[in-house]
Amino acid sequence: MTETGAASRIRLTDPQRLAWLRLIRSENVGPTTFRALVNHFGSASAALEALPELARRGGARRIKIASTADAEREMEQAARAGVRFVAIGEADYPRDLAAVDAPPPLIAVKGPTDGLRRRAVAIVGSRNASTAGRLMAERLARGIGEAGLVVVSGLARGIDAAAHAAVVDLGTTAVLAGGLDKIYPPEHTDLLDRIVDRGGAAVSEMPMGWVARPHDFPRRNRLISGMSLAVVIVEAARRSGSLHTARFAAEQGRVVMAVPGSPLDPRAEGCNDLIREGAILTRGAADVIEAVAPLIDREPAPTPMEEPERPAGPDAMDRIADDSRALVVQALGPTPTPIDEIVRHTSLPSAVVLVVLLELEVAGRIERHGGGRVSMIPE
Repeated sequence: MTETGAASRIRLTDPQRLAWLRLIRSENVGPTTFRALVNHFGSASAALEALPELARRGGARRIKIASTADAEREMEQAARAGVRFVAIGEADYPRDLAAVDAPPPLIAVKGPTDGLRRRAVAIVGSRNASTAGRLMAERLARGIGEAGLVVVSGLARGIDAAAHAAVVDLGTTAVLAGGLDKIYPPEHTDLLDRIVDRGGAAVSEMPMGWVARPHDFPRRNRLISGMSLAVVIVEAARRSGSLHTARFAAEQGRVVMAVPGSPLDPRAEGCNDLIREGAILTRGAADVIEAVAPLIDREPAPTPMEEPERPAGPDAMDRIADDSRALVVQALGPTPTPIDEIVRHTSLPSAVVLVVLLELEVAGRIERHGGGRVSMIPE
């Protein structure tokens, strides 16, 4: 069994799952870095051993690595809350999420995982929803659920809650911005309990005990769209977080749909704008089913946990000269730059550039952006 075969079904051992949790909880290790580290070193445990040296070569004095005790504590906390961790490549990991750019290597799941194996449609919208908006969300969710699809949403007030509540008996998944033991908003704890008791699930990529902060919600929205074939927006102001979900959906190649509203209602401005920009005008569940029908039987292609033109072995970084590292650093700046351009500019082998970028990221000196771009973090 290999940890790197995300395209095939794997099953982590308990020690491997613990090492994966330690690695993803370590400082400066996000999904992309995790993938590169496991690919380069062959396992999460080997990557953990290499992190201090990687950080040193990248210019950091020290790096905070999640300890075994920390990971075991979180595992125990999760078990007490009825939560388990599912790894990318395992059977219960949502297949559409596995196919997006930089999917989380581990997700925390509470409740049955049957729904995570089924195709899904997301319904999101305004927290300050109108009565008509809530009714529309309920009707959409019910029709989508009766068609055999799972409804995904973010457990927020307004549209999200209306969509979840309409299909607790048909299948719904709530994606949280915080830990699964820190329900937000707290008044929806009972709703989440109903979802789980009726066969639905709650999902998060955040640690147990994590209280959601404003900048955590875009990460949640990216998971919502990543798990779904389509995203339907019901009421959204022009600066609504729901529009982030629509943007992520477009970047991930998902179908973007929107319910039109009155030009006099600010809660409809975002939806009307989306329709003008090409989103599918949605009048009811039949429109959604028609849009996703050609996709239901199409298997997504999971992103393999591989790095192109990887170095021959973990000791490859020992063969990288300091002047090569300097060339990569000089090619970086505050503006996001495609990695291919860095390779072209430096005339270095792409494998060398990838390792240097890995060192810099572990050291907390660069930031990754969509489309394979990176930028230097100002000191």
